[in-house]
Amino acid sequence: MEKRVKKRRTTLTEGSVAEALLAFTVPLVLSGLLQQFFSWVDAFIVGNINGETALGGIGATTSIYNLFVTVITGFTAGLSVITAQKYGMNERGHIKKLLSSFSILLGALFVVIAASGIIFSEDILRLMDTPDSIFLSAEEYLSILLAGIPFLAVYNVYSAVLRGIGNSRAPFLAIVVSSLANVVLDLLFVAVLGFGPAGAAAATVIAQASMTLFIIIYTARKYSFLRFRISADAFDRNALSAGAVFGLPPAIQSGASSIGSVILQQFMNGFGAQTVSAITTAYRVDTVILLPITNLGSGIATAVAQNIGAGKKDRAGKAVRAGVLIMTAVSLLLTLFVFLFGGDLIAMFGLSPETTEIGQTFFSCIAIFYIVFGLSMAIRGFIEGIGDMIFSGAAGILSLVVRIICSYALRDLFGTLVIAYAEAIAWIFQLTLYFIRYIVKSRKLRAEN
Repeated sequence: MEKRVKKRRTTLTEGSVAEALLAFTVPLVLSGLLQQFFSWVDAFIVGNINGETALGGIGATTSIYNLFVTVITGFTAGLSVITAQKYGMNERGHIKKLLSSFSILLGALFVVIAASGIIFSEDILRLMDTPDSIFLSAEEYLSILLAGIPFLAVYNVYSAVLRGIGNSRAPFLAIVVSSLANVVLDLLFVAVLGFGPAGAAAATVIAQASMTLFIIIYTARKYSFLRFRISADAFDRNALSAGAVFGLPPAIQSGASSIGSVILQQFMNGFGAQTVSAITTAYRVDTVILLPITNLGSGIATAVAQNIGAGKKDRAGKAVRAGVLIMTAVSLLLTLFVFLFGGDLIAMFGLSPETTEIGQTFFSCIAIFYIVFGLSMAIRGFIEGIGDMIFSGAAGILSLVVRIICSYALRDLFGTLVIAYAEAIAWIFQLTLYFIRYIVKSRKLRAEN
């Protein structure tokens, strides 16, 4: 009788490291692409229907809105790491407490924060020296868009926990639902009803609400051990304390980075409305292009964390080495892609040829440094995966300081291109810090074996 050969199970802690890493990361990349699709659809439809001025208004709000979003995603990235470690230790009860405690806490907290942002949106835009020609578009877009922040907070908590237990597919499905809703509502509110930037913002908020509802229902049905009711028992001090240890350092780093982006937005506003439209549109495209790099870094962090939790330190090291090889290939491909299609991607947002040329020049300067950014994210994944969140956050803040200093110090030398070169210098600085830390920590892990 022939024996049936049982296929070896491949997960982040078993089977081929590279195969598991790719299988986990691909849905993350697709989720990130579709999530960025929110701002792309808004910008694409508004830019082509309402013109460059309205598009500039949307672009001028990017750094402010991202201040809230990056704090949320930074904090929940830390939750994903501790969830992965607890999952490797098979501590499912603790994971449920993390989900319930932070879903309620962050949801309520960002209701207050979003309301404050809406009230003071005009003052914030004035403080940033937003050009008068795009001010009204920026204000109406921002004041509505902030209403979706609480939904985004709850969604990211659920998404972080699911990623931590190795499920990157559910966040992708949630994003598919919201992206489809966003496209339909954008076309209705902007193209048909003529609501302009306000309509685009409303479409995004409704889509974010649908995304959050989907992932809550999915999680409750798929994982019985993650179901909870909103009550006093849903808050657990130990879970809050442990989550804060992992979540606060990246949240602080992300918040500092976003504050730095606000400072840099004000710096960029000094170059005029045309440059604002060009560079903010280029950054919108650049953010999407870099998603494979940032999400692969998150995949490395999750793989390292799960294997550390399961006591498989050798496999954690293999995950980093496999990740670096994959990251190198991905970074080089993205650089080639930008050189071939960067200008076309910017032009599709309805910008004038002159404005498009400014954005393309920015791309040409920054894309050659993608390999530096990629290696930095790969090593950062290892550092965060072993739980060294404070160093990771501190390195990110220091690199931001370098970027801001270089932007102002080198302005006379590079002109508008200083925005690209300052970021490249910051990436090099950050990679240096991460690499030194990696050498120290990897030697310590080998010694412990």
